[in-house]
Amino acid sequence: MITIGLAGWGDHDDLYEIGTKPQDKLKVYNKYFSVVEVDSSYYAIHKESLFSKWAMDTSNEFTFLIKAYQGLTGHTRQPYTAEETDAMFHSFIESIEPVIRAGKLKAVLFQYPPWFDCNRDNVHLLRLTKERMGDIPVALEFRHQSWFSSEMKEKTLSFMMKEGWIHSICDEPQVFPGSVPTVLTPTNKTLTVVRFHGRNVSGWTSSSNANWREVRYLYRYNDEELLEWKKQLLKLEEETDEVCVIFNNNSGGDAASNAMRLSDLLGFEQKHLPPEQLDMFE
Repeated sequence: MITIGLAGWGDHDDLYEIGTKPQDKLKVYNKYFSVVEVDSSYYAIHKESLFSKWAMDTSNEFTFLIKAYQGLTGHTRQPYTAEETDAMFHSFIESIEPVIRAGKLKAVLFQYPPWFDCNRDNVHLLRLTKERMGDIPVALEFRHQSWFSSEMKEKTLSFMMKEGWIHSICDEPQVFPGSVPTVLTPTNKTLTVVRFHGRNVSGWTSSSNANWREVRYLYRYNDEELLEWKKQLLKLEEETDEVCVIFNNNSGGDAASNAMRLSDLLGFEQKHLPPEQLDMFE
């Protein structure tokens, strides 16, 4: 099974008719896709009531890939005691309980920062993270190429398989060391995640730009690239029960249309975006 969705649901303007209220966007999104990546959970640990509302606003087969809070992945660069870390994990898990109870959790995505390199301390941290998450399915995405260097690639994949991590495979600009190659190897029989970040090399490295978040994922995949990925996804599908594809290339609003196009290429039921609505003052 291959499922396709987007990172977030609020910013994909071509999904919504003019005047769609923010609180109604997830329901409209659900008409087009059956999975979504929750990115806002990276910036804050939400109240349970918010996840409860999202679970109720979606159909029975809908699922959420929830991004781990930044304090759990070291993005804050703050030192935490073991007690503080345990408390953060407890609060985060408690917040997503409504999605778990509803049977709508795809996995929790732990995306580590570019400075999280392959060393003994970080391997130990990954083990502790997996223990703290218990039976909750967890996906792992690296941003430092050392994990997939020629010396460490097989060891990394073997470790992920042994520990039960779901591999989050990336399509992203190859800017070393702060990116990883596309490694087409599932590490969990149940699920493999594939995230499309685009291939905008200059945008990926322009951290000095005040609006770098707006340009980092500015990229539109062409048919040739999507057809190549079609072959790769079908191969992955043979090795894992489900492949969950997330398009994160939305700096220019390309994610939804790229996701729709990939669905067409895979022969899925066609769903059409709303017709473009012209501003009356244009």
